[in-house]
Amino acid sequence: MSTPALPLPLVLIGPMGAGKTKIGRRVARALEVPFIDTDKRIVADHGAITEIFAERGEPAFRELERDAVAAALAEPAVVSLGGGAVLHPDTQRDLAGCTVVLLTVTGEAVAARIRTDKRPLLKNGTGDWQRIYDERRPIYDRLATFSFDTSSEPIERIAERIADWARGHA
Repeated sequence: MSTPALPLPLVLIGPMGAGKTKIGRRVARALEVPFIDTDKRIVADHGAITEIFAERGEPAFRELERDAVAAALAEPAVVSLGGGAVLHPDTQRDLAGCTVVLLTVTGEAVAARIRTDKRPLLKNGTGDWQRIYDERRPIYDRLATFSFDTSSEPIERIAERIADWARGHA
């Protein structure tokens, strides 16, 4: 008897600082599948995101991001998307056929997690984070298969819960 297939790709979306990379890495390990962080792929292929924004602008970054996302979604893996990746209409269409986990977080919790100097859209601090999150929230909610708040529960426990959910839907 064969084991049912996991719902892959399993895609993590959400705002900056929600824990998509840390949690995604743990979920992939628990499910024994590859982990892909699209931001890390962009950096490996094109250089630092802050430099891409500074030298080429956000529209150029979004196109590089779209290419990285399309490639990642073709793989049977746990995939972490950058916070703004969901803005691209093609990505939204692609995600309609995927299992999408929305990781949410409160502004208070994220203030302790993020370094705004490493995030080009947050040069004015966590007020920018809240504005961006509020703007993107309807898209996140529409695309999500289910969601988890990462504000206070340990990331190990959140990852276990997501992996358990995925196994239950295999």
